[in-house]
Amino acid sequence: MLWFEEELNFEEDKSFILEETFKKNKELEKIAERVLNLEPIDFESALKLYREGDLFFLGELARKAKEKLHGKKYYYTINRHINYTNICAIDCKFCGYHKRLGEEGGYTLEIDEILKTLKETPELREVHIVGGLNPKLPYEYYIDLIRKIRSAFPEIHIRAYTCVEIDWLSKISGKSVKEVLEELKSAGLNSIPGGGAEVFSERIRTELYPKKISSERWIEIAKTAHSLNIPTNATLLFGHIETDEEIIEHLIKLREIQEETKGFYCFVPLAFIPEGNSLSYLPGPSAHKILKVIAISRIILNNFPHIKAYWVFLGVKLAQVALLWGADHFHGTVIEEKISELMKGEPVIRLSPLEIQRLIREIGGEPVLL
Repeated sequence: MLWFEEELNFEEDKSFILEETFKKNKELEKIAERVLNLEPIDFESALKLYREGDLFFLGELARKAKEKLHGKKYYYTINRHINYTNICAIDCKFCGYHKRLGEEGGYTLEIDEILKTLKETPELREVHIVGGLNPKLPYEYYIDLIRKIRSAFPEIHIRAYTCVEIDWLSKISGKSVKEVLEELKSAGLNSIPGGGAEVFSERIRTELYPKKISSERWIEIAKTAHSLNIPTNATLLFGHIETDEEIIEHLIKLREIQEETKGFYCFVPLAFIPEGNSLSYLPGPSAHKILKVIAISRIILNNFPHIKAYWVFLGVKLAQVALLWGADHFHGTVIEEKISELMKGEPVIRLSPLEIQRLIREIGGEPVLL
């Protein structure tokens, strides 16, 4: 049983857009019935929907699935991103944020500097912390950062360190992943961001980020976190060299893990940014592809509480549209985000809570502060 109470009725869920597609393709009608009953669909059915369902059909189907779970509610928080260092020991081709040790433009933030920044943010509810794998940073820095934030902000939600960073902490400390996570949780960690999953494809890992942990290692760390009651997010980086099949395989694998652990909180589809990296010859995903990926994510991930319209990567206007294509979470105020800023060469637009509320109400939604 999922977390919804509304009675499911396929006949009442039909709409003009769905009906017009069903007239042309009876196979899609059978698949859609399972989607609208929030039942899992298999690889072949998901791929068929993604390829044969047009943009508006997928959007309508995903929106109805979203409303089964959340009604007209759309979520956001008052948060701030902290990217504590851009120095990184691995060279992912899609990343224009990282610097090598000693390279011009590299930086590392002092913990006191981070605390000062957080204290300047009014009504803060969450801090989101990710960074590079800096060979010069000791293990104690990571633990102390969490502990000192928790001490200064007893009520704040601390979402910090991707599975890639947790693996790095295990390596530099000589501790197991479980031991690292236990220490972080004891220091005050609440949850883990979803970055570093990229695409669960060894072909793509070998081509674009061979030094990064494998999909199997990412999954192992996420499952370990879930076993310790540390929720995590999950991501998909799309719009580069991945195939349709690899997108669907990635989503179904996440659904299978969630069925086992119940530990994922939110899925974040990340649109590849072509600027400022060695893949800049690629065009990046179109708005059409972005909306289709968000829709198929909601459709496949029937056991994920939230699908995020990550406006930092999508842009505010497209992220607002994505809320009508199955997403229910608009992320938050962010304040600053250095990863996209350095790649795009332009600052992230700060969103106020009032502006987020306006954007949600404009599409007929009810803003809910987390």
